[in-house]
Amino acid sequence: MTTRRHSTALVMGIVAAMAVPAVGEEPRWFAPDPPGLPPYTLPDPLVAADGTRVTAPEQWWSSRRAEVLELFRQHVFGRVPAAATGAVWRVVEERDPTPARAAKWRRIEFTARRGDRSVVFHASVFTPTGAPPAPAIVMIANRTNEILSADRPTEADFWPVDTILSRGYATAAFMVREVDPDRPDGRPRGVRGLWDDDADQPDDWGTLSAWAWGASRVADALCRLPEVDGTRLAVAGHSRGGKTALWAAAQDERFGLACVNNSGCGGANILRRRFPGRETVEIINRGFPHWFNARFKTYANRENELPVDHHMLIALVAPRWVHVGSAEEDIWADPRGEFLGLVHASPVYQLLGRRGLGTDEMPPIGRPLRGDGLAYHIRAGRHNLMLEDWLAYLDTADAAFGRRRAAGR
Repeated sequence: MTTRRHSTALVMGIVAAMAVPAVGEEPRWFAPDPPGLPPYTLPDPLVAADGTRVTAPEQWWSSRRAEVLELFRQHVFGRVPAAATGAVWRVVEERDPTPARAAKWRRIEFTARRGDRSVVFHASVFTPTGAPPAPAIVMIANRTNEILSADRPTEADFWPVDTILSRGYATAAFMVREVDPDRPDGRPRGVRGLWDDDADQPDDWGTLSAWAWGASRVADALCRLPEVDGTRLAVAGHSRGGKTALWAAAQDERFGLACVNNSGCGGANILRRRFPGRETVEIINRGFPHWFNARFKTYANRENELPVDHHMLIALVAPRWVHVGSAEEDIWADPRGEFLGLVHASPVYQLLGRRGLGTDEMPPIGRPLRGDGLAYHIRAGRHNLMLEDWLAYLDTADAAFGRRRAAGR
């Protein structure tokens, strides 16, 4: 167990800056923590439940990783029923490339069935043409269905398909509410309603787990498309979708990168931080009681009693890549807490042969940094997913998947 007060200036390695400031431009920093924040003690991801210190990668893979994953299922997100193994999918509509967009578009329909009951959801998939199989990014969408249309605007910041395609990536998006409605009374109409045998159990799956399950079903389909390289998949999401993207990558090792945008409480940030103005376990469960499992609600104002914190969620993705994005004005998400989630996950990355983030000092606003396996940026502005965020994520994807950016892109 390690006691932390807040980030210090201790540099643990070399950090690769991904943005070059303009000549003469002064760096602008996120506001420091107010004085008097209480200290907190983080559970150590490299100390097993029986007190054994994990000092070798074999220990992580043979026991500790599974132990941490199980703790998140028991205490935070819930467990997906063993019977919910997959969904049948088929292409229901497709369009060939056009002069306006050199990409093939497909609408894929997924059907999850149990007995005479079923739930249907869809993914919109764009794949580049005239290239070898491309890496792909699964977008967990929580806005309007308009973004899933083949006739969507040529560029929309929340899911900038043309920018993604221009960088050599395929991309797919699905609407979370089709998988499981985003409302407290929505369970009967979603996939959790199909498998509700354990609905009264404290570790029964919440809606975020259902959405993560949906992301994995989209990955199932992408791995079968000839234009997609199924060995190079990323998952991305914003806010509630960012929480889901991180949980999806923690469980599904096919995702080599998680792009976690403005995820806040229940996502990348440290729950134990008593930062004024942040969302808390009590607040998030009061506003969205369906997102997590029932046991998580019992930690309202008792975060210090959780056997996990969310640096350990990031560590579950190791040694695969995680890129966390924050926004300067998104105090509700606690940007420094999101950054510290990466800092405190770094020891697991180091155990597994990566450098990790490489520093515990936040970068200037608008100047992303990339370590080895972990990356972070904070941009000016509000809680949102912007083109600036996507450009940072795509740069990290290039590093994660060994791609070189083409001239002019």
